[in-house]
Amino acid sequence: MGIFNQKSKLKPAPQEIRVEKVIVPVKSRPGLTPNGARASSSHFSASPRLSPNSRLSRPKSASPYPSSSDEKRAIARKRKAVTSTPRDSPAFGNDSESEDEDSDPFRKRLRRSEERSVDLNRKLRHKKAFGDEIRDSRIIHAADIASVATKCPPIHGAKPEEVAIELQYPSRCKRERYELVWQKDKIDAIKDILSVVEHVAETYLTDDEAKPFIDHNGSFRRQMERAISEKYRDVPSFRAALQNYNDKLLELVENGTVAKNIEELHHLPPSLVSFILTQVYDRTVAPKVEMLTKYEMGSDNVYGELLHPFITKMLVEQTKMTSDQVFIDLGSGVGNVVLQAALEIGCRSYGCEIMENACNLAEAQEKEFRARCLLWGVAHGRVTLERGDFRTNSKIIEKLKEADVILVNNKAFTSTLNDALINMFLDLKKGCKIISLKSFVHENKTAINDVANSILDVQRYRYHENWVSWAAAEGDYYISTKK
Repeated sequence: MGIFNQKSKLKPAPQEIRVEKVIVPVKSRPGLTPNGARASSSHFSASPRLSPNSRLSRPKSASPYPSSSDEKRAIARKRKAVTSTPRDSPAFGNDSESEDEDSDPFRKRLRRSEERSVDLNRKLRHKKAFGDEIRDSRIIHAADIASVATKCPPIHGAKPEEVAIELQYPSRCKRERYELVWQKDKIDAIKDILSVVEHVAETYLTDDEAKPFIDHNGSFRRQMERAISEKYRDVPSFRAALQNYNDKLLELVENGTVAKNIEELHHLPPSLVSFILTQVYDRTVAPKVEMLTKYEMGSDNVYGELLHPFITKMLVEQTKMTSDQVFIDLGSGVGNVVLQAALEIGCRSYGCEIMENACNLAEAQEKEFRARCLLWGVAHGRVTLERGDFRTNSKIIEKLKEADVILVNNKAFTSTLNDALINMFLDLKKGCKIISLKSFVHENKTAINDVANSILDVQRYRYHENWVSWAAAEGDYYISTKK
């Protein structure tokens, strides 16, 4: 229309469509990355996704596992395997034989010493796991959580007498009891078992020893995947393959092969660390996770978790912790980070938590953690969990003087509590690293902040999407070094 709403006499030129060819470069597929899916601890969250478990109120892929490491490995291997099955459907495998060599899990096995300095002082073999007598590790069995008795229906095709099964671990411990049942938000027996088989082969066995376990053609894992696939649903064949796996692994345990191989290791792959911690969490915290929603909004006692890949990034890659050092988590929640540091680093690991429900769950996790490490045959660092206010806990105050790395998830801490922490840092030894979600040194300096500026060198970093339980977005975190 023209001026004053009169029709314009100008006619627009006819449009021309221009077509151009654009060459889009193909991005290379990411390679095998360390696994991990679960993760860790501390305070925070206005609207928390409480569980480090992807099936408990959290984005599906919650870990650097920017998508969970199991998912990244599944993508890297071009697999349609059980490990990438969503939690809202049973873990049925794919019976296809057409996968190429690159998809073979044996050919793309996780290497034990990649991209990490070797801590020769770290001893991984558990002293009690390989004796002459079979030990009772006193774990919480998967069947205690997911079973017919807990009203989980058997998987399709399983007769009542075929539901109960047992799984051998790489130690002289009694086998874990599972039941072939499935229910959303419960332990998925098939997925768990297939993951155990793969972790055992990748970490505890040499290439030749691992072939019967995860080789693409005819291995125990492959037989299980095929038997339980939607095409076959052959429960007796699954049970037979599982029994063959159990017998072969027990043979390698009894003849000393597994213990000898563990002696040569000085750290666990992040994928196995994450898996063990996930097993612990699923059997202790997950069934009672609603307890963590009971806190006072706007106070210092708000709950949130840092996830496994985030902790691996900070403790392994950035602070480069070793087994002879001391780690402290101030506001340790259910103990996730404390346990991860003890398992992944092998260091002395301390935590202090004030919320009663979180403390109770942390103690349950610690008990299961000790039992499950024995079951897996691996030694962990000393774990100490304290109840109460870390500002007044005498043991924590004393141990801070020895600390090499301190974690403070202070994202939701009040300014009063953050200022109190700065005063506590005065007694830290030179070179101690403090990891926090909020900087202790600000641009607008108060008297307290002047103190922080005088004692701390601060560096800011960005964490990845889905590395914390309360948000899917990226965010800032800080590593301060005591001057």
